[in-house]
Amino acid sequence: QVLLKESGGGSVQAGGSLTLSCAASGFGASTVYMGWFRQVLGKEREGVAGIDGDGRPTYADYAKGRFTISKDNAKNGMHLQMTNLKPEDTAMYYCAADRGWWQSLRESAFGYWGQGTQVTVSS
Repeated sequence: QVLLKESGGGSVQAGGSLTLSCAASGFGASTVYMGWFRQVLGKEREGVAGIDGDGRPTYADYAKGRFTISKDNAKNGMHLQMTNLKPEDTAMYYCAADRGWWQSLRESAFGYWGQGTQVTVSS
């Protein structure tokens, strides 16, 4: 029923910018919180940024000042604007969401996940 799909990934040079998008369906009128996670092959998936049902954001420390998360109510989704990208930002980025009120950027707090979109930053 619930579907999440990311888009906007790609390859950029260090210092460049990229905006990711996530479209969601199946939540209806439920209160929903959403988040972005990223994962490098062989490493743990980590939270990047999240946004609650009222539009309040939460950021990982490394994302503050560089990344901006926003809701897209028209598309029942969200965006992640990334600037000043660094090679260490290279990862698969996932959209996640769930019904209810914001808890944390922990992976365990999210019940629904997209398939991911690859971001590659070269030096």
